[in-house]
Amino acid sequence: MSRLCLVTGASGYVGGRLVRELLAAGYRVRVLARSASKLRDAPWADRVEVIEGDAGDPAAVGAALDGVQVAYYLLHSLQEGRDLEQAETRIAEVFATSASTSGVERIIYLGGLAPDLPMERMSPHMRSRVQVGQVLRASGVPTIEFRAAVIIGSGSASFEMLRYLTERLPAMITPRWVRTRTQPIAIRDVLRYLVKAAELPPSVSRAFDIGGPGVLTYQQMMQRYAAVAGLPRRIILPVNLLSPRLSSHWVGLVTPVPRAIARPLVRSLKHPAVCHDHDIAEYIPDPPGGLLTFDDAVRLALTRIRDAQVATRWSDASVPGAPSEPLPSDPSWAGGSLYTDVREVDTTASSDALWAAVDRIGGSNGWYSARLLWEARGLIDRAVGGVGLRRGRRNPDTLAVGDAVDFWRVEERVPPRLLRLRAEMRMPGRAWLEFSVDPLPTGGSRLRQRAVYWPKGLAGHAYWWSVAPFHAFVFPPMARHIVQSAEARPSSVPIP
Repeated sequence: MSRLCLVTGASGYVGGRLVRELLAAGYRVRVLARSASKLRDAPWADRVEVIEGDAGDPAAVGAALDGVQVAYYLLHSLQEGRDLEQAETRIAEVFATSASTSGVERIIYLGGLAPDLPMERMSPHMRSRVQVGQVLRASGVPTIEFRAAVIIGSGSASFEMLRYLTERLPAMITPRWVRTRTQPIAIRDVLRYLVKAAELPPSVSRAFDIGGPGVLTYQQMMQRYAAVAGLPRRIILPVNLLSPRLSSHWVGLVTPVPRAIARPLVRSLKHPAVCHDHDIAEYIPDPPGGLLTFDDAVRLALTRIRDAQVATRWSDASVPGAPSEPLPSDPSWAGGSLYTDVREVDTTASSDALWAAVDRIGGSNGWYSARLLWEARGLIDRAVGGVGLRRGRRNPDTLAVGDAVDFWRVEERVPPRLLRLRAEMRMPGRAWLEFSVDPLPTGGSRLRQRAVYWPKGLAGHAYWWSVAPFHAFVFPPMARHIVQSAEARPSSVPIP
Protein backbone atom coordinates (compact mmCIF):
# COMPACT_ATOMS: atom_id res chain seq x y z
CA MET A 1 0.00 0.00 0.00
CA SER A 2 1.26 3.49 -0.82
CA ARG A 3 2.40 5.76 1.99
CA LEU A 4 -0.05 8.13 3.63
CA CYS A 5 0.81 11.84 3.61
CA LEU A 6 -0.81 14.56 5.69
CA VAL A 7 -0.94 18.02 4.11
CA THR A 8 -1.68 21.01 6.30
CA GLY A 9 -2.49 24.31 4.63
CA ALA A 10 -4.23 22.53 1.74
CA SER A 11 -6.45 25.56 1.13
CA GLY A 12 -3.40 27.73 0.54
CA TYR A 13 -1.33 28.48 -2.54
CA VAL A 14 1.37 25.81 -2.19
CA GLY A 15 -0.69 23.25 -0.26
CA GLY A 16 -3.48 23.08 -2.83
CA ARG A 17 -0.98 22.32 -5.58
CA LEU A 18 1.03 19.89 -3.47
CA VAL A 19 -2.02 17.69 -2.88
CA ARG A 20 -2.43 17.32 -6.64
CA GLU A 21 1.26 16.45 -7.12
CA LEU A 22 1.27 13.88 -4.32
CA LEU A 23 -1.78 12.15 -5.75
CA ALA A 24 -0.14 12.08 -9.19
CA ALA A 25 2.95 10.51 -7.60
CA GLY A 26 0.83 7.68 -6.16
CA TYR A 27 0.60 8.74 -2.51
CA ARG A 28 -2.50 8.55 -0.37
CA VAL A 29 -3.34 11.98 0.97
CA ARG A 30 -5.09 13.26 4.06
CA VAL A 31 -5.62 16.97 4.73
CA LEU A 32 -6.29 18.89 7.94
CA ALA A 33 -8.64 21.83 7.47
CA ARG A 34 -10.59 24.07 9.81
CA SER A 35 -13.58 23.81 7.47
CA ALA A 36 -14.01 20.78 5.24
CA SER A 37 -16.66 22.62 3.22
CA LYS A 38 -14.04 25.08 1.95
CA LEU A 39 -12.29 22.23 0.13
CA ARG A 40 -15.46 20.75 -1.31
CA ASP A 41 -14.93 22.16 -4.80
CA ALA A 42 -11.20 21.43 -4.99
CA PRO A 43 -10.51 19.22 -8.05
CA TRP A 44 -8.98 16.57 -5.80
CA ALA A 45 -11.60 16.71 -3.01
CA ASP A 46 -13.06 13.25 -3.73
CA ARG A 47 -9.60 11.64 -3.72
CA VAL A 48 -8.41 12.69 -0.27
CA GLU A 49 -9.44 12.16 3.31
CA VAL A 50 -10.36 15.38 5.10
CA ILE A 51 -9.94 15.77 8.86
CA GLU A 52 -11.76 18.82 10.17
CA GLY A 53 -10.08 20.64 13.01
CA ASP A 54 -7.83 23.47 14.11
CA ALA A 55 -4.07 23.11 13.85
CA GLY A 56 -3.73 24.43 17.40
CA ASP A 57 -5.94 21.68 18.84
CA PRO A 58 -3.79 18.71 19.98
CA ALA A 59 -6.72 16.29 19.66
CA ALA A 60 -7.45 17.31 16.05
CA VAL A 61 -3.78 17.23 15.07
CA GLY A 62 -3.32 13.85 16.74
CA ALA A 63 -6.30 12.43 14.83
CA ALA A 64 -4.99 13.85 11.58
CA LEU A 65 -1.50 12.36 12.11
CA ASP A 66 -2.71 8.91 13.14
CA GLY A 67 -1.24 6.36 10.71
CA VAL A 68 0.58 9.02 8.68
CA GLN A 69 4.11 8.36 7.43
CA VAL A 70 4.92 11.79 5.93
CA ALA A 71 3.59 15.07 7.33
CA TYR A 72 3.78 18.35 5.43
CA TYR A 73 3.76 21.50 7.53
CA LEU A 74 2.61 24.38 5.32
CA LEU A 75 1.04 26.62 7.94
CA HIS A 76 2.14 30.22 8.06
CA SER A 77 0.44 33.55 8.42
CA LEU A 78 1.50 36.78 6.75
CA GLN A 79 0.29 38.90 9.66
CA GLU A 80 2.90 40.35 11.97
CA GLY A 81 3.37 41.00 15.65
CA ARG A 82 4.76 39.35 18.78
CA ASP A 83 1.46 37.61 19.51
CA LEU A 84 1.54 36.02 16.07
CA GLU A 85 5.09 34.74 16.58
CA GLN A 86 4.07 33.15 19.85
CA ALA A 87 0.92 31.66 18.31
CA GLU A 88 2.84 30.17 15.38
CA THR A 89 5.46 28.68 17.68
CA ARG A 90 2.74 27.14 19.83
CA ILE A 91 1.02 25.58 16.80
CA ALA A 92 4.36 24.19 15.61
CA GLU A 93 4.97 22.71 19.07
CA VAL A 94 1.56 21.01 19.00
CA PHE A 95 2.34 19.57 15.58
CA ALA A 96 5.87 18.45 16.56
CA THR A 97 4.67 16.72 19.74
CA SER A 98 1.80 14.96 17.96
CA ALA A 99 4.08 13.83 15.11
CA SER A 100 6.52 12.35 17.58
CA THR A 101 3.88 10.46 19.60
CA SER A 102 2.04 9.30 16.44
CA GLY A 103 5.10 7.63 14.95
CA VAL A 104 5.36 9.92 11.92
CA GLU A 105 8.43 8.98 9.88
CA ARG A 106 9.12 12.34 8.24
CA ILE A 107 8.15 16.02 8.61
CA ILE A 108 8.60 18.32 5.61
CA TYR A 109 8.36 22.06 6.13
CA LEU A 110 8.50 24.93 3.62
CA GLY A 111 10.01 27.99 5.28
CA GLY A 112 11.76 31.13 4.14
CA LEU A 113 15.31 31.82 3.01
CA ALA A 114 16.61 33.69 6.04
CA PRO A 115 19.30 36.39 5.84
CA ASP A 116 22.59 36.17 7.76
CA LEU A 117 21.33 38.24 10.67
CA PRO A 118 20.75 37.79 14.40
CA MET A 119 17.17 36.76 15.09
CA GLU A 120 16.31 40.09 16.71
CA ARG A 121 17.18 41.96 13.50
CA MET A 122 14.96 39.81 11.28
CA SER A 123 11.45 40.87 10.37
CA PRO A 124 8.74 39.22 12.53
CA HIS A 125 7.54 37.41 9.41
CA MET A 126 10.95 35.84 8.75
CA ARG A 127 11.77 35.27 12.42
CA SER A 128 8.59 33.26 12.95
CA ARG A 129 9.42 31.03 9.98
CA VAL A 130 12.89 30.33 11.35
CA GLN A 131 11.49 29.59 14.82
CA VAL A 132 8.91 27.16 13.40
CA GLY A 133 11.70 25.29 11.58
CA GLN A 134 13.67 25.03 14.81
CA VAL A 135 10.67 23.64 16.70
CA LEU A 136 9.94 21.01 14.05
CA ARG A 137 13.56 19.88 13.76
CA ALA A 138 13.72 19.51 17.55
CA SER A 139 10.75 17.09 17.53
CA GLY A 140 12.89 13.98 17.20
CA VAL A 141 11.14 13.17 13.93
CA PRO A 142 13.42 13.34 10.84
CA THR A 143 12.63 16.79 9.45
CA ILE A 144 13.48 18.50 6.19
CA GLU A 145 13.10 22.26 6.13
CA PHE A 146 13.16 23.85 2.69
CA ARG A 147 14.05 27.53 2.73
CA ALA A 148 12.87 29.46 -0.32
CA ALA A 149 12.88 33.15 -1.22
CA VAL A 150 10.51 34.57 -3.87
CA ILE A 151 8.32 31.86 -5.42
CA ILE A 152 7.40 32.54 -9.03
CA GLY A 153 4.16 30.99 -10.23
CA SER A 154 0.71 31.96 -11.44
CA GLY A 155 -1.32 33.13 -8.47
CA SER A 156 1.44 33.49 -5.86
CA ALA A 157 1.44 36.70 -3.80
CA SER A 158 5.07 37.40 -4.73
CA PHE A 159 4.38 36.95 -8.42
CA GLU A 160 1.20 39.05 -8.37
CA MET A 161 3.07 41.85 -6.63
CA LEU A 162 5.83 41.72 -9.26
CA ARG A 163 3.36 41.42 -12.12
CA TYR A 164 1.15 44.36 -11.24
CA LEU A 165 3.99 46.69 -10.27
CA THR A 166 5.64 46.04 -13.63
CA GLU A 167 2.53 46.13 -15.81
CA ARG A 168 0.88 49.17 -14.24
CA LEU A 169 3.93 51.41 -13.81
CA PRO A 170 6.01 52.07 -16.95
CA ALA A 171 8.00 54.54 -14.86
CA MET A 172 8.39 54.45 -11.11
CA ILE A 173 10.28 55.86 -8.17
CA THR A 174 11.07 52.83 -6.02
CA PRO A 175 12.37 52.13 -2.51
CA ARG A 176 15.92 50.93 -2.02
CA TRP A 177 14.90 47.30 -1.45
CA VAL A 178 14.46 46.91 -5.22
CA ARG A 179 18.27 46.67 -5.33
CA THR A 180 18.41 43.78 -2.84
CA ARG A 181 19.63 40.50 -4.28
CA THR A 182 17.34 37.49 -4.11
CA GLN A 183 17.20 34.03 -5.65
CA PRO A 184 13.69 33.34 -7.00
CA ILE A 185 12.47 29.82 -7.62
CA ALA A 186 9.65 28.47 -9.80
CA ILE A 187 6.66 26.92 -8.03
CA ARG A 188 7.14 23.85 -10.23
CA ASP A 189 10.60 23.25 -8.72
CA VAL A 190 9.35 23.90 -5.17
CA LEU A 191 6.66 21.25 -5.61
CA ARG A 192 9.18 18.82 -7.07
CA TYR A 193 11.41 19.19 -4.01
CA LEU A 194 8.46 18.76 -1.64
CA VAL A 195 7.26 15.56 -3.31
CA LYS A 196 10.68 13.93 -3.69
CA ALA A 197 11.64 14.73 -0.09
CA ALA A 198 9.07 12.17 1.04
CA GLU A 199 11.38 9.36 -0.14
CA LEU A 200 14.60 10.55 1.48
CA PRO A 201 16.07 8.25 4.16
CA PRO A 202 15.53 9.07 7.87
CA SER A 203 19.21 9.94 8.23
CA VAL A 204 18.58 13.14 6.23
CA SER A 205 17.24 15.64 8.75
CA ARG A 206 18.28 19.23 8.17
CA ALA A 207 17.49 22.54 6.47
CA PHE A 208 18.14 23.07 2.76
CA ASP A 209 18.28 26.35 0.85
CA ILE A 210 16.43 26.08 -2.46
CA GLY A 211 16.49 28.61 -5.27
CA GLY A 212 16.44 28.88 -9.01
CA PRO A 213 19.54 29.13 -11.23
CA GLY A 214 19.79 32.94 -11.14
CA VAL A 215 20.39 35.64 -8.53
CA LEU A 216 18.55 38.89 -9.32
CA THR A 217 17.59 42.15 -7.69
CA TYR A 218 13.90 43.02 -7.59
CA GLN A 219 14.64 45.75 -10.13
CA GLN A 220 16.16 43.19 -12.48
CA MET A 221 13.15 40.93 -11.98
CA MET A 222 10.82 43.73 -13.01
CA GLN A 223 12.87 44.41 -16.16
CA ARG A 224 13.02 40.69 -17.00
CA TYR A 225 9.27 40.36 -16.42
CA ALA A 226 8.65 43.29 -18.78
CA ALA A 227 10.80 41.65 -21.47
CA VAL A 228 9.00 38.29 -21.19
CA ALA A 229 5.58 39.98 -21.18
CA GLY A 230 6.46 42.03 -24.27
CA LEU A 231 6.40 45.37 -22.44
CA PRO A 232 8.80 48.28 -23.01
CA ARG A 233 11.74 48.54 -20.65
CA ARG A 234 10.63 50.13 -17.37
CA ILE A 235 12.09 53.38 -16.04
CA ILE A 236 13.03 52.62 -12.43
CA LEU A 237 14.56 55.24 -10.13
CA PRO A 238 15.42 53.82 -6.69
CA VAL A 239 15.51 56.27 -3.79
CA ASN A 240 16.35 55.80 -0.12
CA LEU A 241 13.30 57.52 1.31
CA LEU A 242 10.56 54.88 1.20
CA SER A 243 10.41 52.72 4.34
CA PRO A 244 8.86 49.22 4.31
CA ARG A 245 5.75 50.69 5.93
CA LEU A 246 5.34 53.31 3.21
CA SER A 247 6.29 50.76 0.55
CA SER A 248 3.51 48.43 1.70
CA HIS A 249 0.98 51.26 1.21
CA TRP A 250 2.39 51.83 -2.27
CA VAL A 251 2.23 48.12 -3.13
CA GLY A 252 -1.28 47.88 -1.70
CA LEU A 253 -2.41 50.78 -3.88
CA VAL A 254 -0.94 49.50 -7.16
CA THR A 255 -1.32 45.71 -6.85
CA PRO A 256 -4.10 43.32 -5.76
CA VAL A 257 -2.01 42.33 -2.70
CA PRO A 258 -3.48 44.13 0.35
CA ARG A 259 -1.26 46.12 2.67
CA ALA A 260 -1.57 43.52 5.45
CA ILE A 261 0.12 40.95 3.20
CA ALA A 262 2.39 43.32 1.27
CA ARG A 263 4.07 44.66 4.39
CA PRO A 264 5.71 41.39 5.58
CA LEU A 265 6.68 40.56 2.00
CA VAL A 266 8.35 43.94 1.59
CA ARG A 267 10.10 43.73 4.95
CA SER A 268 11.57 40.39 3.94
CA LEU A 269 12.98 41.99 0.77
CA LYS A 270 15.08 44.43 2.81
CA HIS A 271 17.83 41.85 3.24
CA PRO A 272 19.56 39.62 0.66
CA ALA A 273 17.94 36.19 0.24
CA VAL A 274 20.50 34.09 -1.63
CA CYS A 275 21.15 30.36 -1.20
CA HIS A 276 24.28 29.60 0.79
CA ASP A 277 24.74 26.30 -0.99
CA HIS A 278 23.07 23.81 -3.32
CA ASP A 279 23.51 20.74 -1.12
CA ILE A 280 19.99 19.60 -1.93
CA ALA A 281 21.29 18.35 -5.30
CA GLU A 282 23.18 15.59 -3.47
CA TYR A 283 19.85 14.14 -2.34
CA ILE A 284 17.42 15.39 -4.98
CA PRO A 285 19.33 15.91 -8.25
CA ASP A 286 18.29 18.72 -10.56
CA PRO A 287 15.87 17.66 -13.32
CA PRO A 288 17.45 16.69 -16.69
CA GLY A 289 16.73 20.12 -18.16
CA GLY A 290 17.84 21.93 -15.02
CA LEU A 291 15.81 24.12 -12.68
CA LEU A 292 13.51 26.60 -14.40
CA THR A 293 15.07 29.99 -15.06
CA PHE A 294 13.29 33.13 -13.92
CA ASP A 295 12.28 33.95 -17.51
CA ASP A 296 10.85 30.47 -18.09
CA ALA A 297 8.97 30.55 -14.79
CA VAL A 298 7.40 33.92 -15.71
CA ARG A 299 6.56 32.68 -19.20
CA LEU A 300 4.84 29.59 -17.78
CA ALA A 301 2.93 31.64 -15.20
CA LEU A 302 1.66 34.08 -17.82
CA THR A 303 0.51 31.17 -19.99
CA ARG A 304 -1.47 29.72 -17.08
CA ILE A 305 -3.09 33.11 -16.43
CA ARG A 306 -3.93 33.63 -20.11
CA ASP A 307 -5.49 30.16 -20.39
CA ALA A 308 -7.43 30.53 -17.08
CA GLN A 309 -5.61 27.50 -15.68
CA VAL A 310 -4.44 28.96 -12.37
CA ALA A 311 -4.79 26.04 -9.96
CA THR A 312 -4.43 28.03 -6.73
CA ARG A 313 -3.93 31.67 -5.79
CA TRP A 314 -2.58 33.57 -2.79
CA SER A 315 -6.13 34.83 -2.24
CA ASP A 316 -7.41 31.27 -1.69
CA ALA A 317 -6.21 31.60 1.90
CA SER A 318 -8.15 33.81 4.28
CA VAL A 319 -7.28 37.49 4.28
CA PRO A 320 -5.92 38.75 7.63
CA GLY A 321 -8.70 40.41 9.59
CA ALA A 322 -11.47 39.32 7.21
CA PRO A 323 -14.63 37.83 8.74
CA SER A 324 -15.10 34.10 8.24
CA GLU A 325 -18.39 33.34 9.99
CA PRO A 326 -21.15 31.91 7.79
CA LEU A 327 -24.41 33.71 7.13
CA PRO A 328 -26.59 33.53 10.27
CA SER A 329 -29.47 31.12 9.77
CA ASP A 330 -32.88 32.65 9.32
CA PRO A 331 -35.76 32.91 10.08
CA SER A 332 -34.49 31.47 13.38
CA TRP A 333 -31.85 34.22 13.65
CA ALA A 334 -32.05 35.83 17.07
CA GLY A 335 -28.73 37.62 17.34
CA GLY A 336 -29.86 41.18 16.69
CA SER A 337 -30.62 43.22 13.60
CA LEU A 338 -30.13 41.87 10.11
CA TYR A 339 -30.62 44.36 7.31
CA THR A 340 -31.63 42.88 3.96
CA ASP A 341 -32.25 44.04 0.42
CA VAL A 342 -34.19 41.48 -1.64
CA ARG A 343 -34.91 41.66 -5.39
CA GLU A 344 -36.77 39.09 -7.51
CA VAL A 345 -36.91 39.10 -11.31
CA ASP A 346 -38.63 36.58 -13.56
CA THR A 347 -37.23 35.80 -16.99
CA THR A 348 -37.95 33.70 -20.04
CA ALA A 349 -34.34 32.45 -19.93
CA SER A 350 -33.77 28.90 -18.75
CA SER A 351 -32.50 28.30 -15.23
CA ASP A 352 -29.25 26.97 -16.72
CA ALA A 353 -28.67 30.18 -18.67
CA LEU A 354 -29.55 32.28 -15.62
CA TRP A 355 -27.16 30.28 -13.46
CA ALA A 356 -24.36 30.74 -16.00
CA ALA A 357 -24.85 34.51 -15.79
CA VAL A 358 -24.77 34.43 -11.98
CA ASP A 359 -21.66 32.23 -11.93
CA ARG A 360 -19.72 34.79 -14.00
CA ILE A 361 -20.18 37.70 -11.61
CA GLY A 362 -17.21 39.79 -10.53
CA GLY A 363 -13.61 40.14 -11.60
CA SER A 364 -13.08 41.23 -15.20
CA ASN A 365 -16.73 40.34 -15.93
CA GLY A 366 -17.94 43.13 -13.66
CA TRP A 367 -20.86 43.36 -11.24
CA TYR A 368 -23.66 44.05 -13.72
CA SER A 369 -24.35 47.53 -12.34
CA ALA A 370 -22.96 50.91 -11.23
CA ARG A 371 -19.35 50.27 -12.23
CA LEU A 372 -18.17 53.61 -10.83
CA LEU A 373 -19.81 52.94 -7.46
CA TRP A 374 -18.17 49.51 -7.24
CA GLU A 375 -14.80 50.99 -8.13
CA ALA A 376 -15.23 53.77 -5.59
CA ARG A 377 -16.08 51.23 -2.87
CA GLY A 378 -13.01 49.23 -3.86
CA LEU A 379 -10.78 52.31 -3.58
CA ILE A 380 -12.22 53.15 -0.17
CA ASP A 381 -11.57 49.60 0.99
CA ARG A 382 -7.96 49.70 -0.14
CA ALA A 383 -7.47 53.09 1.50
CA VAL A 384 -8.35 51.57 4.89
CA GLY A 385 -6.17 48.48 4.38
CA GLY A 386 -8.68 46.16 2.72
CA VAL A 387 -8.30 44.02 -0.39
CA GLY A 388 -10.36 46.18 -2.75
CA LEU A 389 -11.54 44.94 -6.13
CA ARG A 390 -8.20 43.94 -7.63
CA ARG A 391 -8.10 40.31 -6.56
CA GLY A 392 -10.45 39.50 -9.44
CA ARG A 393 -11.41 35.86 -9.77
CA ARG A 394 -9.46 32.68 -10.52
CA ASN A 395 -11.53 31.56 -13.51
CA PRO A 396 -13.67 33.92 -15.64
CA ASP A 397 -16.49 31.42 -16.23
CA THR A 398 -17.01 29.37 -13.08
CA LEU A 399 -16.55 29.70 -9.33
CA ALA A 400 -15.77 27.28 -6.52
CA VAL A 401 -16.36 27.36 -2.78
CA GLY A 402 -13.49 29.29 -1.20
CA ASP A 403 -12.67 31.33 -4.32
CA ALA A 404 -11.94 35.03 -3.90
CA VAL A 405 -14.07 37.33 -6.05
CA ASP A 406 -12.73 40.87 -5.69
CA PHE A 407 -13.55 41.79 -2.07
CA TRP A 408 -15.93 38.83 -1.65
CA ARG A 409 -15.34 35.12 -1.06
CA VAL A 410 -17.54 32.24 -2.23
CA GLU A 411 -19.11 30.84 0.93
CA GLU A 412 -21.59 28.50 -0.75
CA ARG A 413 -22.18 27.33 -4.31
CA VAL A 414 -24.81 24.74 -5.24
CA PRO A 415 -25.16 24.74 -9.04
CA PRO A 416 -27.50 25.49 -10.66
CA ARG A 417 -29.41 26.89 -7.71
CA LEU A 418 -27.45 28.93 -5.15
CA LEU A 419 -24.41 31.22 -4.96
CA ARG A 420 -23.54 33.01 -1.73
CA LEU A 421 -20.67 35.49 -1.39
CA ARG A 422 -19.26 36.67 1.95
CA ALA A 423 -17.77 40.18 2.09
CA GLU A 424 -14.10 40.57 3.02
CA MET A 425 -14.09 44.35 2.74
CA ARG A 426 -13.43 46.50 5.80
CA MET A 427 -16.68 47.55 7.45
CA PRO A 428 -18.25 47.70 10.93
CA GLY A 429 -20.19 44.49 10.47
CA ARG A 430 -20.52 41.50 8.16
CA ALA A 431 -22.20 41.26 4.78
CA TRP A 432 -23.31 38.62 2.31
CA LEU A 433 -24.64 38.71 -1.25
CA GLU A 434 -26.77 35.73 -2.26
CA PHE A 435 -28.28 34.63 -5.57
CA SER A 436 -30.79 31.83 -5.98
CA VAL A 437 -32.15 30.49 -9.27
CA ASP A 438 -35.46 28.63 -9.52
CA PRO A 439 -37.21 27.24 -12.60
CA LEU A 440 -40.79 28.43 -13.07
CA PRO A 441 -43.58 25.91 -13.69
CA THR A 442 -44.75 27.94 -16.66
CA GLY A 443 -41.27 28.01 -18.22
CA GLY A 444 -38.38 30.35 -17.70
CA SER A 445 -36.84 30.99 -14.31
CA ARG A 446 -36.70 33.36 -11.35
CA LEU A 447 -33.68 35.17 -9.90
CA ARG A 448 -33.79 36.00 -6.22
CA GLN A 449 -31.03 38.38 -5.18
CA ARG A 450 -30.51 39.05 -1.49
CA ALA A 451 -28.02 41.34 0.22
CA VAL A 452 -27.65 40.75 3.98
CA TYR A 453 -25.85 42.97 6.48
CA TRP A 454 -25.19 42.20 10.14
CA PRO A 455 -24.16 45.47 11.85
CA LYS A 456 -21.63 45.63 14.67
CA GLY A 457 -22.48 48.28 17.21
CA LEU A 458 -23.72 51.77 16.54
CA ALA A 459 -21.10 52.27 13.82
CA GLY A 460 -22.51 49.26 11.97
CA HIS A 461 -26.03 50.68 11.95
CA ALA A 462 -24.73 54.07 10.86
CA TYR A 463 -22.77 52.43 8.05
CA TRP A 464 -25.87 50.67 6.68
CA TRP A 465 -27.98 53.81 6.62
CA SER A 466 -25.15 55.82 5.05
CA VAL A 467 -24.86 53.45 2.10
CA ALA A 468 -28.55 52.50 1.81
CA PRO A 469 -29.35 55.38 -0.61
CA PHE A 470 -26.80 54.00 -3.07
CA HIS A 471 -28.44 50.56 -3.10
CA ALA A 472 -31.06 51.87 -5.52
CA PHE A 473 -28.28 52.39 -8.06
CA VAL A 474 -26.62 49.02 -7.37
CA PHE A 475 -29.05 46.22 -6.57
CA PRO A 476 -32.07 46.70 -8.89
CA PRO A 477 -29.93 47.13 -12.05
CA MET A 478 -27.70 44.24 -10.93
CA ALA A 479 -30.62 41.81 -10.88
CA ARG A 480 -32.02 43.24 -14.11
CA HIS A 481 -28.71 43.01 -15.99
CA ILE A 482 -28.03 39.46 -14.78
CA VAL A 483 -31.37 38.48 -16.29
CA GLN A 484 -30.62 40.34 -19.50
CA SER A 485 -27.27 38.55 -19.77
CA ALA A 486 -29.03 35.21 -19.32
CA GLU A 487 -31.60 36.07 -22.01
CA ALA A 488 -28.79 36.91 -24.43
CA ARG A 489 -27.12 33.51 -23.96
CA PRO A 490 -27.91 30.41 -26.04
CA SER A 491 -30.86 28.41 -24.80
CA SER A 492 -28.63 25.49 -23.84
CA VAL A 493 -25.51 26.20 -21.77
CA PRO A 494 -23.35 23.69 -19.89
CA ILE A 495 -23.23 23.91 -16.10
CA PRO A 496 -19.66 23.73 -14.75
